[in-house]
Amino acid sequence: MLAEEIKQLAINTIARESASVAQLENQVDDNFVAVATALYECQGKVLVTGSGTSHAVGARLAHLLSCSGTPSLFIHPGDSQHGLGGAVSANDVLIALSKGGRTVEVNYLAALAQKRGAAVIAFTEKPESELGQMSDYVLCVQAADDVDPYGMIATGSSLTNSAMGDALCVVLLRMRGYTQEKFGETHPGGAVGHKLENLAKEEVHK
Repeated sequence: MLAEEIKQLAINTIARESASVAQLENQVDDNFVAVATALYECQGKVLVTGSGTSHAVGARLAHLLSCSGTPSLFIHPGDSQHGLGGAVSANDVLIALSKGGRTVEVNYLAALAQKRGAAVIAFTEKPESELGQMSDYVLCVQAADDVDPYGMIATGSSLTNSAMGDALCVVLLRMRGYTQEKFGETHPGGAVGHKLENLAKEEVHK
């Protein structure tokens, strides 16, 4: 490929992904409100699961929920069939990510969660799928049709799902009144920790 072709392909990819994320504005509905409320009112643990690319998206979501005042852990769906399913109990909420809603391991864990009295939230493009049908709440996240190479490599669709997860994190952060100071208690390390420490010192000297 020529240099100009490389740059243009990169630009086109970014444009398609940006458009896919932007159209999420039209997908924030009463289901989103119900999901946010269920997570806010959760009396147990918030667990997140997903396989393949959804594993990466789910692990990121669990981390950011924890950073935003909603303690969360990622649980591998495959391991749930080898003892880790014991981590799920009544009053928990399980967020299950599956684009097509047919991932066997994810659906096994979702069914187990419901059997144990936990609520299940599905992140899926297919609310009519097995996962969608068994879930208590369904967040239908529709990425643009042309956003993934061959319609199969989850580049833009994973970004789109991550953006919806980000919106959920920010909403919960605001609902909980989770302040910068509270965040600082859980993130004392790295550049972020140093920045928060400096901000705290500036406040003291005002």
